[in-house]
Amino acid sequence: MRAICIRGDNPSALTGSGTNTWLLCGAEPVLIDAAQNTDDYAARVADTLEREQPGATLKRLLVTHAHSDHIGGVEAIKRRWPDVICAKLPDPDRDTKYLPAGEWTPIADEALIKAGDSLLWAIHTPGHAPDHLCYFEPRSSTLFCGDLLVNGGTVMIPVSSGGDLARYMQSLRRVLELQPRRGLAGHGEPIENPPALIRAYIGHRLVREQQILDVLGKGPASVDEIVGRVYQNLQTDLERAAGENVLAHLLKLRGEGRVREEASSWSLPASP
Repeated sequence: MRAICIRGDNPSALTGSGTNTWLLCGAEPVLIDAAQNTDDYAARVADTLEREQPGATLKRLLVTHAHSDHIGGVEAIKRRWPDVICAKLPDPDRDTKYLPAGEWTPIADEALIKAGDSLLWAIHTPGHAPDHLCYFEPRSSTLFCGDLLVNGGTVMIPVSSGGDLARYMQSLRRVLELQPRRGLAGHGEPIENPPALIRAYIGHRLVREQQILDVLGKGPASVDEIVGRVYQNLQTDLERAAGENVLAHLLKLRGEGRVREEASSWSLPASP
């Protein structure tokens, strides 16, 4: 299996150099994610497909999740290939912002999908987004991991748009069981040892959790106060992301009975 990266022209503090979208050529040409609703982006996909497989037509667009930098190009792809099948795990509240409900093909957890000359196994991996799917190619042990992982950084858990840290940790452990040999993510360079990165992610979250508990051990604090004490030398354009991550940790800890919320501050539970 050969996956060709077509990067969106949408660089930012959160997307890095742009969103990676992945073209798989073969009997069933497939694109994983669509970065931008521009004809230029769709033309780059078409030019790459024509160069790799002259005369071929894109059969499917598989979306990892309904964040705009991964789903935003679906209309451009449909304009270029009106008969393309657009498929994802359903998120009715977000999907219809991009295509009418009847134009989406639903993908269920553990579905098998023809892609290129292979089959991809869809794996529901919520946490970064409730509808997040990874796509695993078993023969090559390649994981198309969307925003579950990123080479050279960590993943934001956006509580304000459905992020859930407890579910994200479960998703990491589920994917770790697969022991993928390679990860092709929505941002950054390919991941050559995904299990090592996943273990590092789990350790990082546990350390961050303890840092937050240490802050609260000194007295009640707001999310912004926790961000200021836990994150050092934080760039201004990353403050919102840090706040989302701290809140995600607090909600997980509250669910475990380890912290409590009062008005606009958080604290440790009262001693019995």
